[in-house]
Amino acid sequence: MLVAGLPRVVFFDLDDTILRHSAGQPNFWQLALQRHLPEHDDHASLLAALHELSSAFWGQAEQAFWGRQNMHEARRRLACTALGARGVAVEHCHRIADEMTDGKEAAARPFDGAIETLHLLLERGHRLALLTNGSSTFQRRKLHRFELEKLFELILVEGELGYGKPDRRVFQAAVEHFGPEGREAWMIGDNLDADIAGAQALGLKGVWHDANGEGLPKQAPVVPDRVISSVVELLGENAAT
Repeated sequence: MLVAGLPRVVFFDLDDTILRHSAGQPNFWQLALQRHLPEHDDHASLLAALHELSSAFWGQAEQAFWGRQNMHEARRRLACTALGARGVAVEHCHRIADEMTDGKEAAARPFDGAIETLHLLLERGHRLALLTNGSSTFQRRKLHRFELEKLFELILVEGELGYGKPDRRVFQAAVEHFGPEGREAWMIGDNLDADIAGAQALGLKGVWHDANGEGLPKQAPVVPDRVISSVVELLGENAAT
């Protein structure tokens, strides 16, 4: 029997929805700076420069798409630009960037109850899809590591499609796969633009996973149909069964 209040078909994002990617994780730029530049007397200014440049870089759609498919190279360029201007040698910039990238991936772990929720949804007769941005290498490695492939009837990865959320084609492909039931699907994700606005543009309901527990920002680009702090909340009264 389906979980009350949920459609049969549910689409999920991966990072910061099922797996902790940034939410609740340490600042890996900071850890890498401390490790490779222990003698530097102002890590705060280096970190601020990295964050400012990163924000601008990932805020540009085409650039961000390239960066997600070439994560090591993208972060090396960010480090060399932000830190090189402050006298940090190229070899140190590369080591810092690589440690940040590798550390972030290694630290990925499921949110409490997330994988159990997926299993229960399947047991109740729901059909699940995963729609994730990122490179095939990184995303498939995480899916294999946590044995997630078997839980999804459909997996769409940006690096394999050549485009990613919020591109309408991603959601359209998922809807078409599931037929009439797909048109009633909900999209669960942490990114208001990529996940929620992308889904709503196709007439789907968007459920925002508030990964950091901070609530909707004042200048939110979209209003989600529902806000949850854990995917376990999707189960409602079934959460304890």
